[in-house]
Amino acid sequence: MESRLKVLGHPVHPMLVMFPVALLVTAVIFDLVDTVGGPDFLGEVAYWNITVGLIGGLLAAAAGAFDLLALPAGTRAKRVGLLHAAANIAVILLFAAVWVVRLNAESRAAGGALIAIEVVAVAILGISAWLGGELVDRLGVGVDPEHDLDAPSSLRPGPQRIGDAR
Repeated sequence: MESRLKVLGHPVHPMLVMFPVALLVTAVIFDLVDTVGGPDFLGEVAYWNITVGLIGGLLAAAAGAFDLLALPAGTRAKRVGLLHAAANIAVILLFAAVWVVRLNAESRAAGGALIAIEVVAVAILGISAWLGGELVDRLGVGVDPEHDLDAPSSLRPGPQRIGDAR
């Protein structure tokens, strides 16, 4: 199934996903290092990583919703897509809760309970990433129907196969 939302011939959702994943995972790493005695600024950087990661996550979710809504009901792809979306919503809600607690705190550093929530959220994110891989790699969601190991660039107009007449 071809993606419904594209830029220059490529699906938008996978382009946006990498940013929130990287930012949120890095935030947890920075919080862990800060907690065990790392530089004091890491807690502040982790807070801002979460802030930008949440914004990116919402943008990625909006783009993913286009493809999710296009999946036919009653298919395994729809079930996996709904589970993928639910897991990502849980991740966003957990990190949003951590963000709200840290927003007005005296120090933006995370404590033990907040880090525990972050670790749980990243574990769910890992499961969701696997589900996203299942959707693309196994079920072909977002894959161009004309995919081919020798397909020309998606920027080329006209016939898309090598050897096709112009």
